[in-house]
Amino acid sequence: MFISQAYAQAAPAPAAAPDSFLGSLGSMLPLLLMFVVLYFVMIRPQMKRQKEHKAMIDALAKGDEVVTGGGLIGRVSKIGESYLHVEVANGVELQVQRTAIVQVLPKGTFK
Repeated sequence: MFISQAYAQAAPAPAAAPDSFLGSLGSMLPLLLMFVVLYFVMIRPQMKRQKEHKAMIDALAKGDEVVTGGGLIGRVSKIGESYLHVEVANGVELQVQRTAIVQVLPKGTFK
């Protein structure tokens, strides 16, 4: 009563396989186009920002005024291999990783 009857149907004719290389390339073209767009919209700008950040960190010098990732503002007092000493107040120094520096401020910003 609740069971529908199943009717056998003839299987549809298989689609003709593309005989040429262009036929298979045409089916992959949208996927390749998406990857190219993704590269130019997301990956390449990120790589550019990373290069700029690395150049900024490599150019740090004693006396530069910086902002850390946590929002602390201070003046670089010592530079080590992978750490910096940042003076945030008179007599108060913090040791931070070089990669934690987000921005170098113009001279005279930090008093």
